[in-house]
Amino acid sequence: MCGILALIQASASSGSAAVELHEALYLLQHRGQDACGIATCASGGRIYQCKGNGMAAKVFHDGLRVADLPGFMGLAHLRYPTAGSSANAEAQPFYVNSPYGICFAHNGNLVNAQELKRYLDYEAHRHINTDSDSELMLNIFANELNETKKARVNEEDLFAALSGMYRRCIGGWACTAMLAGFGIMGFRDPYGIRPMVLGSRVSEIGDGLDYMLASESVALDQLGFTNIVDIRPGQAVIIQKGSRPIFRQVHPQLAYAPDIFEYVYFARPDTVMDGISVHRSRQNMGFKLADAILKILGPEAVKEIDVVIPIPETSNTSASIVAQRLEIPYCHAFVKNRYVFRTFIMPGQKARQKSVRRKLNAMRAEFEGRNVLLVDDSIVRGTTSREIVNMAREAGARRVIFASCAPPITYVIRILLPCGDLDLFIIREASPRELVAHNRDHDAIAAHIGADEVIYQSLADLKAACAELSPRPMQEFEVGLFCGKYVTPVDDGYFDHLEQIRGQAQTLKAVDQAREAAAHQPAEANQLQVAVKAAPIDPKDEATPMTCNGGYSNGHSNGQLTNGEARQTVKEDGDESPSVRDRMDISLHNFGDYAVP
Repeated sequence: MCGILALIQASASSGSAAVELHEALYLLQHRGQDACGIATCASGGRIYQCKGNGMAAKVFHDGLRVADLPGFMGLAHLRYPTAGSSANAEAQPFYVNSPYGICFAHNGNLVNAQELKRYLDYEAHRHINTDSDSELMLNIFANELNETKKARVNEEDLFAALSGMYRRCIGGWACTAMLAGFGIMGFRDPYGIRPMVLGSRVSEIGDGLDYMLASESVALDQLGFTNIVDIRPGQAVIIQKGSRPIFRQVHPQLAYAPDIFEYVYFARPDTVMDGISVHRSRQNMGFKLADAILKILGPEAVKEIDVVIPIPETSNTSASIVAQRLEIPYCHAFVKNRYVFRTFIMPGQKARQKSVRRKLNAMRAEFEGRNVLLVDDSIVRGTTSREIVNMAREAGARRVIFASCAPPITYVIRILLPCGDLDLFIIREASPRELVAHNRDHDAIAAHIGADEVIYQSLADLKAACAELSPRPMQEFEVGLFCGKYVTPVDDGYFDHLEQIRGQAQTLKAVDQAREAAAHQPAEANQLQVAVKAAPIDPKDEATPMTCNGGYSNGHSNGQLTNGEARQTVKEDGDESPSVRDRMDISLHNFGDYAVP
């Protein structure tokens, strides 16, 4: 999950695109807190950018750096890493100077990344400097566009290059791009998995319309854009400076299956996505979950529940409907610390438990001596759910029932999940064995998290909750994480590939944060081990020392990939990229890489 934006203003003399994009970043900050960036283009075609690791306020110094981003059009990006590392070098937008100067912002995954790397290396002869899917896709597009051999291109050339890119790339994506001095464009995968909307407004300077593309409609609403439309699966739109949008179906629509987790968790409730209100969909989830609770527990057991309590904040809407439907009092009994927005990797179980309690506090008066029904959007690893149940018990709850608005998650989560029970601590995809529902029935899950009962929404009810609001009949969704049947064709090697390229990045991040903990606060023994040995934590919370060739003594590989070939088990000296904490972007000078004096 990432957030993407693109803006082109009617007047080339306005020069304030970065101001609007910066504002929009805060509206979509929930889509990614790992890194962000803005790239703008001013008159004359010169590109300016600022990007780096961290949230928008940090990267842009609370807006001070926006003044150094002139231009009437630009892109913005918020990253949650789905493939690649968390280095500054992989903050977006990406840029290539040839052909024509292209900036690129990408939300999605490519399932044939290794094949594309080989093609770019051996046939296109384009160097790939990161492990990011986004850089791959940008270079595929750039290579297709380069085939025109023209000094200047038009929209037909761009549409043709996009069609060529779609023929090579397989996966789910929504992308925005900017061609220096020409205009902006947006395009969406043939399955409609990743969201994208376009809106317009009357320009504040002179005649004409400003246009903005965004992952969610809330960004357009808040900035005064109207006439909001969804970009359709396989569709692209190009907006040249001073012109109206031109739409083209660059690839046949293969499905219309948005990721259902957008409605469960990712998107803001005030967003309308593919014609479906996120808020209304969560209300529907509440109605259907209430019916399931009544059916599973029975009327008499439901009457014994004293209060319905949401796990803030995504589940608030659904939980309120559950309470209304079951005629049970509703209470926000967990108070969220709004100033701890994100919890990072924390080696060791004690540190992880502390991080949950730093975010939430249980009000004893609402728990003591009561039978409580806790409602959350989903349960992934169960780590946070278990800690929340413990907090409810410690606050005096007599009986704890835990209900999930989503079905059991038993397959690989292909996109990174932020705070809440969704991947609260580890910034990587969860393999099946890490998921609490893997090889466990409901009773075993309840025992694992310490609840008296666990109740899940059925997949059929979840799909119906969203589909009933769709303007399209027979609406389908991407639901692979619940059933293993992904919309895009995915072979088993894809998930192995993701795990490989993340291994080294995760180790470096864990080591860096353990060292910070050791430097600034009393550190646990295993944190000191990680800091000193530069090693990851294994499932027993023990540090595993790194060997001289970059591997680990327990057999883990750092999984680094070379351009075009997967890393072999046996490595020769000097045959792999060195491990570093961070890298700067080499494609374009980025003043976000340096501290402001």
